[in-house]
Amino acid sequence: MKEFDTIAAVATSIGEAGVSIIRVSGDKAREIVDKIFVAKNGKSLMDMKTYTMRYGHIIDENKNLIDEVIVSFMKGPRSFTAEDTVEINCHGGLVVTNSVLKSVFKAGARLAEPGEFTKRAFLNGRIDLSQAEAVIDIINAKTELSAKSALMQSKGKISIEINELRGKLLGVIAHIEATVDYPEDDLEEVTAENGVIELKAVLNEVNRLLESAEEGKIIREGLKTVIVGKPNVGKSSLLNALLMETRAIVTDVPGTTRDVIEEYINIDGIPIQIVDTAGIRETEDIVEKIGVEKSKEKIEEADLVILMLDRSRQLDDEDKEIIEYIKDKKYVVLLNKCDLEGSMNEAELKNLKPESIIRTSAKNSDGLKELKNLIKDMFFKGEVSAEDVYVTNNRHKEALYNAKSNIESAIDTLNMTFAIDLASIDLRSAWTNLGQITGESLQEDIIDKIFAEFCLGK
Repeated sequence: MKEFDTIAAVATSIGEAGVSIIRVSGDKAREIVDKIFVAKNGKSLMDMKTYTMRYGHIIDENKNLIDEVIVSFMKGPRSFTAEDTVEINCHGGLVVTNSVLKSVFKAGARLAEPGEFTKRAFLNGRIDLSQAEAVIDIINAKTELSAKSALMQSKGKISIEINELRGKLLGVIAHIEATVDYPEDDLEEVTAENGVIELKAVLNEVNRLLESAEEGKIIREGLKTVIVGKPNVGKSSLLNALLMETRAIVTDVPGTTRDVIEEYINIDGIPIQIVDTAGIRETEDIVEKIGVEKSKEKIEEADLVILMLDRSRQLDDEDKEIIEYIKDKKYVVLLNKCDLEGSMNEAELKNLKPESIIRTSAKNSDGLKELKNLIKDMFFKGEVSAEDVYVTNNRHKEALYNAKSNIESAIDTLNMTFAIDLASIDLRSAWTNLGQITGESLQEDIIDKIFAEFCLGK
């Protein structure tokens, strides 16, 4: 069967590098690599001990040397895939790496599908599905906090909590079904009361995990933040100040920025995807008009809008139009150019939240610390810790919402006391929905789709 083929792929990034690693996994991993490996000590890989390395050369079918390598061997189940695994450490570079990989294929391995190494680790029971998904989050992590959070998930932190909740649900189900099986004991009312107490505790835990979903999404994907305002209020200067480099062109000419500029910054571990947009105003310039439309699109997509107003000038109709446009979003208002003499009538800002208004000078980097602290307060209550459990995956979030609905329905049924056996149906559905997070109750086609998003070497 295809699932039991010996597979191989490059596990490191393709390109010029000191070393490339080619991973081979399957019951014939040693046998296949042994065909193309000539050890310096002349020994076969078949008598190689686990967790050891050997130096030698990879050869082609004509016994020509391809590269000088070090081969390591990890015997299953104590390997990443829980299968026999051989890793060939060759020199980096496209030509050498591809030549070695080609020889591995000719010796009997096949190219691994995207995510197949991690999928095998899941299918072989070494990790569950939430841990497997954390692997891709580690690879794609944008900050140290993102990486630590993903690493905690890969070690099973979420899995432990989910399994505990499933265990509690199973206990309630058992009590309900025992009561239904022995109706002569007349325990329906007691069982219902105790069941409601236990289920409310489970529901609180599910709600706690769901409350972390917004924070988890930000840690995983970054906080989508867009800087908006009319032309020449200092948007590009703010971007440059946050990045601490000249990323956007700054001039006194209105409309200099005509397209959106996207960058990532790090605020105490929080990845911020920050977008500098074209100034929003009425314009006849075709290119600038396209930029303005893109700016409005970015506002709709944003988690946070930073509105910049020029404090040295009076508010005009364009400013007021933008204020009206963002009023239903999460926003921060920066009264910029506070290093200049102010002429703005701040009483006109009465409809904006006072706690969301900061006086800044992007040119002098004044007010940036206050801006960063406000962002942390708005989305993380000021504290961000990799030790906390965050739901970072939309699939997990959906499963939790479904389980929550099932549990609430079961509580309603138990509160009516009669026909408490109907509650066990909802609780079994909740138990199944939670199991989707760890992969214990997920359909195979969905599992295939998840692993298809991985890179080849994983």
